[in-house]
Amino acid sequence: MKKIPEFKTEAEEREFWRRHDTGEYMDWSDATPVVLPKLKPSTRTISVRLPESMLDQLKLLANKRDVPYQSLMKAFLAERIHRELHPAK
Repeated sequence: MKKIPEFKTEAEEREFWRRHDTGEYMDWSDATPVVLPKLKPSTRTISVRLPESMLDQLKLLANKRDVPYQSLMKAFLAERIHRELHPAK
């Protein structure tokens, strides 16, 4: 195994690992998977243009369920994506 160099900054370390294979520096054969249940996925802000009537209907549905309309929209999208990627057999 190669020796991992000392890094002066996190940016320097990130750049190093971006360019190098960890398999040359670490033995992964004894590694065990770890589940991080409280880890939130990264999010990105986007802009989506919707007809006002659709947005009004979405807000109405969200209000009935007592959830923010953005959360309901994410749930609807996640459900549809799952159905498209995993169609019923």
